[in-house]
Amino acid sequence: MFKRVFDFVIAAALLALLSPIALLVTAAIILTMGRPALFRQARAGYKAEPFSLLKFRTMTDARDEDGNLLPSAQRLTALGRLLRKTSLDELPQLVNVLKGDLSMVGPRPLYVRYTDYYTEEERRRHDVKPGVTGLVQVSGRSAPSWEERLRMDVRYVDNRSMLLDLRILLLTPWKIVTCADITPKNAEIMERLDKIRQPRQRAA
Repeated sequence: MFKRVFDFVIAAALLALLSPIALLVTAAIILTMGRPALFRQARAGYKAEPFSLLKFRTMTDARDEDGNLLPSAQRLTALGRLLRKTSLDELPQLVNVLKGDLSMVGPRPLYVRYTDYYTEEERRRHDVKPGVTGLVQVSGRSAPSWEERLRMDVRYVDNRSMLLDLRILLLTPWKIVTCADITPKNAEIMERLDKIRQPRQRAA
């Protein structure tokens, strides 16, 4: 209960503080990419229940002559690249925190389709609400392998406390400002989990 109140107060305060930036980003997206400014995507939340994650759009809807979406790298705009580099594309997730979908700190919400690819141990990452930031984000962000990321998620679940949450919250802005451990501009985006693993058999 205390964590929910803490999350709500922090998210509301950050939204109020960052609202001018959010308005500028919204206007820039509409001017360069058109409407809508927000992107919604189904992600796995607490107990792996799906919810709609909010982000600022970073890509166009450009398609080939057959009507298929072009590869992500071709649709990512210069503005979108800047938003990702500064993590401003994640700003709308504070609304998810107010709604109760997210906590300020927790394992990052991943694609719903990934849930069949976790080991039983890794599925424990869903024993808590996902977060806007987490242990992975202050320990390497995009740099760790999938195994390392999921192991850190479970470590957070086992060692969670308000003190750890505060430490992660305080470290997050520094990681964003310094762009520490972000995948290099020309590097490939981390390969999808369902491309490198086979589905796992769940215990009865």
